[in-house]
Amino acid sequence: MEPRERLAFSAIEGRPPLKLPDGLRLIVWPVFSIEHWDISRPMARTVITPPQGQPMLPDHPNWSWHEYGMRVGFWRLKRMFDALKIIPTVAINGRTCETYPQVIRAVADAGWEINAHSYDQVPMHKLEDERAAIMKTIEVITKFWGRPPRGWFGPGLTQTYDTVDYLSEAGIEYIGDWSLDDEPVTFKTKHKPMVALPYNFEQHDIVMMMLQGHTSDQMYRRSMDAFECLYKESAERAKIMSISVHPYISGVAHRIAYVERAFKEILSRPGVACWNGAKIHDWYLGTQKGKA
Repeated sequence: MEPRERLAFSAIEGRPPLKLPDGLRLIVWPVFSIEHWDISRPMARTVITPPQGQPMLPDHPNWSWHEYGMRVGFWRLKRMFDALKIIPTVAINGRTCETYPQVIRAVADAGWEINAHSYDQVPMHKLEDERAAIMKTIEVITKFWGRPPRGWFGPGLTQTYDTVDYLSEAGIEYIGDWSLDDEPVTFKTKHKPMVALPYNFEQHDIVMMMLQGHTSDQMYRRSMDAFECLYKESAERAKIMSISVHPYISGVAHRIAYVERAFKEILSRPGVACWNGAKIHDWYLGTQKGKA
């Protein structure tokens, strides 16, 4: 099925407004992605272009750029989240449980939500057996974490037409790969329905920093611009605002202060809270009880 067959078009203006509990009006969804980059493959992203424009394997410069995020950047961001009492959704490649067990154990010990991000950082279209890769991812995370992940992000946010059917079959309850609404939406699969949570590709450090090439302060500026618009609208209906960070980008010394400043200022406003994906999913389904 194509997405339009799974999810009927619905203009937000015609929907009954969703309401949050306890006087809340806007929820910030922090998404923290942790990946394994295999040096035998082309890197998922590059900060240094190769000499003469020809990709080189192994790509030590860009591999080490990512590795800094695991050795240093992750811990810097973790200190920030802990200090602000934020419990993020952490999207992990299943393979990180094997290659970075100290990192994933720190995530688990902190009580953060672990979300599946495939097994390797390889687009879903490039996998020989997509269903098997999904099952392996969930199996590895479940064994390490002690419970199965409820949510999913595709590597590079990729999906084939069949991905969500395999995910539903495997017990995944929500995805973050569809940037199509300010509110959660329910869509069809060949098995049971799933939920797409609101995710914004542009409120995302990869897009801002590595693709659009903005200066470090743009993380703060764009976060606040998006927040002010959504906060104003949230006086009439609940809003969800995602902020996506990666340890090798947002966790570096010249960006972390802007990331922290944005979270601090946003969370200082009345009626605003941070929730992880599972909590947003459960709240949303609670609002849908009794509806056709």
